[in-house]
Amino acid sequence: MLLSRYERMIARRYLLPGRGEAFIALVAGISLVAVMLGVAALVVVMSVMNGFRAELFDKIVGLNGHAVVQGYGGQLRDWRQILTQVRAAPGVTSATPLIENPLMASHEGRVAGVLVRGMTVADIRSNPTLNSNVVTGSLSLLRPGEGTVAIGSRLAEALGATQGSEIQLISPEGPASPMGTVPRIVSYRVAAIFEVGVFDYDKAFVVMPMEDAQTLLLMGDSIGMIELDVTDPDRIGEFVPPIIQAVGRQGEVRDWRQLNSQLFEALAVDRLVTFTVLSILILVSVFNILSSLIMLVRAKTRDIAILRTMGATRAGLMRIFMTVGTSIGAVGIGLGLVLGFILLTYRQGVVSFLGLVTGQQIWDPSMRFLTELPAKTDPLEVIGIAAMAFGFSFLATLYPAFKAANTDPVQVLRYD
Repeated sequence: MLLSRYERMIARRYLLPGRGEAFIALVAGISLVAVMLGVAALVVVMSVMNGFRAELFDKIVGLNGHAVVQGYGGQLRDWRQILTQVRAAPGVTSATPLIENPLMASHEGRVAGVLVRGMTVADIRSNPTLNSNVVTGSLSLLRPGEGTVAIGSRLAEALGATQGSEIQLISPEGPASPMGTVPRIVSYRVAAIFEVGVFDYDKAFVVMPMEDAQTLLLMGDSIGMIELDVTDPDRIGEFVPPIIQAVGRQGEVRDWRQLNSQLFEALAVDRLVTFTVLSILILVSVFNILSSLIMLVRAKTRDIAILRTMGATRAGLMRIFMTVGTSIGAVGIGLGLVLGFILLTYRQGVVSFLGLVTGQQIWDPSMRFLTELPAKTDPLEVIGIAAMAFGFSFLATLYPAFKAANTDPVQVLRYD
């Protein structure tokens, strides 16, 4: 929108109202602040939602893979042949044999439900999710036959266990007796404590060598499942059919969308609803720009009439008032982006401050899955938010600008 020199001067004058126009300035200031807060809220919330999904995906898939081959009855007996065939399937980057089974754990009178995971020593030491989140101890201490395990940090807190503590794993599969099956209770030493950042995993996982898990669960040489990673998890549907063909009738294949469908669908719906509600908030804030411009046009009716008699065109008057409105919106958008990025940078401090003020735990890991508030800003999404807010601001200027351009100088100045 190109303005002539006098149009720029008048627009600048109307952006800074003089004496007797304090109320108009107040309404314009409220409009600017409303747009700023709306844009900041949308940027912050969408970044947090993106970060929440990304963190959950990375950590859940980091431990569970992009797909799993599960044996019928909980066991894969001829798993080495299946493993070789699956690794040769198109798109598969890695295939990891493992055992998972829910058991009970106890330590000094405390009992908790756990999920025992048996992995080969090589896979334990090469797993980036586990290796990069060891709090104390070392995964290198996990060796077959030595009775060592690694446990999650929340589980360690629940049991009161530390590195070097002895914990007991209780398995319902035990020797038969005249009184029935006797549960097996086996002691293990805690060699490492990890914290992957997903509450449900940190409070339940017990990782041990594959051979120890097979012995504990009386599985012989069989395993429970094979965990798969592919080149592109978003295209997992293309890679599954060859894997199913390789597995045959020995098991079933389930990908990450099926394993976590409810969680990620809920996140997608929540993201859409949040975006819609906050977009309406920006739209409402833009109505303040509309009202302030209408008030400005009514206050400047005589000035507009004089400008018309001096040769100002209708198009020129429209440009003036459209510039005033879009300038308020643009400044509000710019300040909103700055405020949003500041809040994202210090988000954990903001959460802690709100918790201190309210006396409540704002971010409860047991309900939010993750131990810290995540954030991941998408530049294209930020540009889209700014463009949407600017578009709303521009549309809000059309009616006041049209009314100003259609002011009849004869009617206004008839009695002056």
